[in-house]
Amino acid sequence: MAGYNEIQRKEYVFRINRVLDYIEKHLDQPMTLQQLSEIAHFSPFHFHRIFSVLVGESLGQFINRIRVEKAASLLAAHPHKSITEIALDCGFSGSAVFSRSFRDVFDMTPTDWRNGGCQQYRKDCKTERNPRQLQSKPGKAFDVSSTYIGSITQNQKWRITMKKPSTLQAEVEVRDVPAMTLVYVRHIGPYQGNENLFKDLFGRLMTWAGPRDLIGADTKCITIYHDNPDVTDDDKLRISCCITVPEGTEVSGEIGKMTLGAGKYGIAHFEILPDQYGDAWNAVYGGWLPESGYQPDDRPCFELYSNDPQKHPEGKHVVDIYIPVKPL
Repeated sequence: MAGYNEIQRKEYVFRINRVLDYIEKHLDQPMTLQQLSEIAHFSPFHFHRIFSVLVGESLGQFINRIRVEKAASLLAAHPHKSITEIALDCGFSGSAVFSRSFRDVFDMTPTDWRNGGCQQYRKDCKTERNPRQLQSKPGKAFDVSSTYIGSITQNQKWRITMKKPSTLQAEVEVRDVPAMTLVYVRHIGPYQGNENLFKDLFGRLMTWAGPRDLIGADTKCITIYHDNPDVTDDDKLRISCCITVPEGTEVSGEIGKMTLGAGKYGIAHFEILPDQYGDAWNAVYGGWLPESGYQPDDRPCFELYSNDPQKHPEGKHVVDIYIPVKPL
């Protein structure tokens, strides 16, 4: 009976993950309970209750929060874009509705947020930072330099150096990345630089993929970060630990499948210790990005891992940080 219950739980997780993926891709569009319950293959009544239990908030609360948090990121990243435009891009019917929702979440207006309130909010609510999370305005706190070193096979390339608080060097290139089909195990909640959590998530994924002959020399291991930790509470952060698979791969249980769309990325290559992930992200966002001529696009960021740290002579992680970009 215990084994059957576990299979059933994984099926519920699988169905809800499909809904979360759909919501994230269609924030600018109207969404109804009936529509989303059909995606989950639950009746509307049962779907709403299941969603609330598994996700930790109601469907309406989740959609509204994700829309507001995306808008908060866009307000900071696109200062010349009007508040009304951002409201519409994030699925709000107008600026008045958006402003009310924004105030409910952040206790300030979108204008106040754009005029410096975001920095105060981060200072007040994010005093303990996650080593694997992005920092706001990290260039203010770190000595980071970025040097353009030309084009390599038509791809622009830079070298970045961080002198404080740790000595890190990396090369960054901007190139077009093809679409990838991924299977994933998702985690909702704090990850706090917890290596055991990541090992567990990838372990569950590999245990599923191995018997299906989905692991090979070309398999890529990826972690996708769905939320901006500057604006999302730690207990609501979402990550997906993924591997690449053939397009037609069938999934079930807690294993989900998504397509990471093609696009242009800034790719920073690092060799770092487990406690240097935050510094690496800071070096990219605070050192390279402001001088690159690019700005972040709205697609998710991710990490791509290239080695087994246990086999590295210094225990280092060889990781590429991918930042979706578009011209400034």
